[in-house]
Amino acid sequence: MSTDLEQIGRRAKVAARHLARLGRAEKDAALLVIADVLIERQEAILAANAEDMDAARESGTSPALLDRMLLTLARLEAIAADTRSVAGLPDPVGEIFDAADLPNGLRLHKRRTPIGVVGVIYEARPNVTVDIAALCLKTGNAAILRGGSDIARSVVAITDAISEALGRCGLPIDAVQSITDPDRELVRGLLRMDRYVDMIIPRGGGRLHRFCLENATIPVITGGIGVCHIYADATANLERAVPLIHNAKVQRPSVCNALDTLLVQREIAPALLPMVADSLCAAGVELRCDEESLGILADAPGAAGWTITPAGEDDFGTEFMGLILSVRVVDGLDVALDHIAAYGSHSEAILTEDAAAAERFVREVDSAAVFVNASTRFNDGAQFGLGAEVAVSTQKLHWRGPLGLVALTTFKWVATGDYSVRA
Repeated sequence: MSTDLEQIGRRAKVAARHLARLGRAEKDAALLVIADVLIERQEAILAANAEDMDAARESGTSPALLDRMLLTLARLEAIAADTRSVAGLPDPVGEIFDAADLPNGLRLHKRRTPIGVVGVIYEARPNVTVDIAALCLKTGNAAILRGGSDIARSVVAITDAISEALGRCGLPIDAVQSITDPDRELVRGLLRMDRYVDMIIPRGGGRLHRFCLENATIPVITGGIGVCHIYADATANLERAVPLIHNAKVQRPSVCNALDTLLVQREIAPALLPMVADSLCAAGVELRCDEESLGILADAPGAAGWTITPAGEDDFGTEFMGLILSVRVVDGLDVALDHIAAYGSHSEAILTEDAAAAERFVREVDSAAVFVNASTRFNDGAQFGLGAEVAVSTQKLHWRGPLGLVALTTFKWVATGDYSVRA
């Protein structure tokens, strides 16, 4: 049976009107029921995910993507917990701001409203299905989801659970719809549904983002890809820097805020780099080093146990999404800033005890998120107190960084008069 995008769009638009009139209590109650049903249906969801994983392994999917695809009971419980967290967050819809009484007699304010229908195209991460549904429902938006064919069974099982929860709460099940037909032309069709869809968010690799930008007749918010850097300057606390760098690289290497490139100021490189190599190589990380850092590490005690190779032409500027880290020794902050300006855009960090250097880094780095003495892994909606996120935007218009609740709203002007006419 073919997928009728027109019908999906119409149903989503109707559902969005219904959601727009809900109060916070109704939306929060639905989110709590969704969290409960996800756990109730854990066996079906995990079984569907296991089928997706088996098929992916047979097709030669990389370990990094397999990690993104995998659902476990612990991960499912965390997804349910994040959904409950969204229910506990303030509802931005209806917020009144920028109020003014004008000389022409109008009382004017802006009121925060849902965007309407949000289309999200994503790859390899079934948890995104719940993140999007939760954030969209909280903000009164309907969602049309297109997960990758590699997670289609997982998406069906999760969407079925969400539909059951919505039905229990008396809300339209069309508020969250998933397109699971593998026909890739449906993606192009979704990108052109400007009569029904108000915003498109792609979550995947660079080719998906470029395809959406080139084919959409709907505003597209891109993000979630980029090379993440840490710069350790001469004042950094070496003992404390090593576990932070380890966390940024190893804690979950397949995600977009994992560390890709380490920049080290020359003065501390002989002391810091062997400590970093000991920590990271023990966890299976391959270090791809520029000439100077390679020389330091090759001559250091313990080098025989490290995986260190010369950096190639493309190793700076690559999002590895795995246990690979490029390393470069730099003269100082100027060179580090130049390097990040050439390759960064997502999550960048400085390790320093110099307040002036930290402030300059924050001012000059043009990135979605900048960290001082903190791991890049914190660039995440839940870690920023947003409960969950749809994506991490690297754009500058409308929103930048984790797309949480407020990012899924817009506003309307409300003008009240006394049968006022314009002079």
